[in-house]
Amino acid sequence: MYIYADNAATTKPSQTAIDAMVSCLKEVYGNPSSLHSAGQKAAEVLFQARVDVAQAIGADFNEIYFTSGGSEADNQAIRSAALTGARRGKKHLVSTKIEHHAVLHTLDKLENEGFEVTLLEVGPDGIVKVEDVEKAIRPDTALVTIMYANNEIGTIQPITEIAALCREKKVVFHTDAVQAVGHLPINVHDQQIDMLSLSGHKFHGPRGVGALYVRKGIPLRNLIEGGAQERGKRAGTENLPAIVGMAAALKEAVANMEENSKTVTALRDRLIKGLSHIDHSRLNGDPVKRLPGNVNFVFEGIEGESLLLLLDDKGIAASSGSACTSGSLDPSHVLLSIGLPHEVAHGSLRLSLDESMTEEEIDYIVNAVPEVVAYLRDISPVWEDLVKGDKDYVIQ
Repeated sequence: MYIYADNAATTKPSQTAIDAMVSCLKEVYGNPSSLHSAGQKAAEVLFQARVDVAQAIGADFNEIYFTSGGSEADNQAIRSAALTGARRGKKHLVSTKIEHHAVLHTLDKLENEGFEVTLLEVGPDGIVKVEDVEKAIRPDTALVTIMYANNEIGTIQPITEIAALCREKKVVFHTDAVQAVGHLPINVHDQQIDMLSLSGHKFHGPRGVGALYVRKGIPLRNLIEGGAQERGKRAGTENLPAIVGMAAALKEAVANMEENSKTVTALRDRLIKGLSHIDHSRLNGDPVKRLPGNVNFVFEGIEGESLLLLLDDKGIAASSGSACTSGSLDPSHVLLSIGLPHEVAHGSLRLSLDESMTEEEIDYIVNAVPEVVAYLRDISPVWEDLVKGDKDYVIQ
């Protein structure tokens, strides 16, 4: 049995997305910028994909800009708001300590360029308080950027309330919604979101393609100079097959969202219940305000890397956190931010589910994880010290 439980890192492309991409590759090979009939056919297909993506998140079609993925969309959104604010003397940016590195590293770079950045704490549940955001906003605040749902521990942030606050304060609000789009109901107009990033491979679309929603009236700066594609805001011939595949996958995900969410949430809760029986373990993040498919645990006395390798031997593909930092030996910045000490944060396991999984697969994971944890603890000098009482347990 092989079980893929790393859907937060990337999802398997759906057959709907694959069929749309293959059809596009075969039949719509023109450049959308060309005036001949093949080009105009491609332009029509590109337009329809833009409409489909916009409708999925409650936007207008001319508020959607296609990118290479979530990281590019985050970079362009944050830099645009920062540079626009700087022209009016506003050089203060607000975010949280648990953001994806696409956001944090962009903020680091802006800080080196003379901007001031405030990174808010989150509670042990992994959720930022709206009142903390309000306290952080100053007259010179140009941007608040807070992720919709965390990629590691799955916690869903109070985005609607934060966006309303920012609108009231006349501060641009951006959300990295890469983990949320296609899994949670989103309407950018109703929720007063100014900018939103999404990525195709998180909802069974292809990798290497994403989109940035920008509310009308919000200035957008170029990251890539060149041709006039994407209304002059993102140069380079559009990757039409990938865009079409992403749009098809998103349309399908939104159409089936309610049913999929119910299925995946039940599987998630079954898995959480099963793993909670392991002694000295802890579920990370709020147990209810979390993504339908996210399960994140720490197990005291072990190393996450060894856990992943042994689970892979048992046919279970999992993660210790963000795919973008999985090669790092440093503990997760998210787990440290919710109060876990280094030695415990190292023993993390993220299992991210999708609607194709079965109860049989969940039960297999529930049986396999305790076996691997017990084996690793048996050979761990840290665990031996804990058992002997030479050290105190952090997780009771």
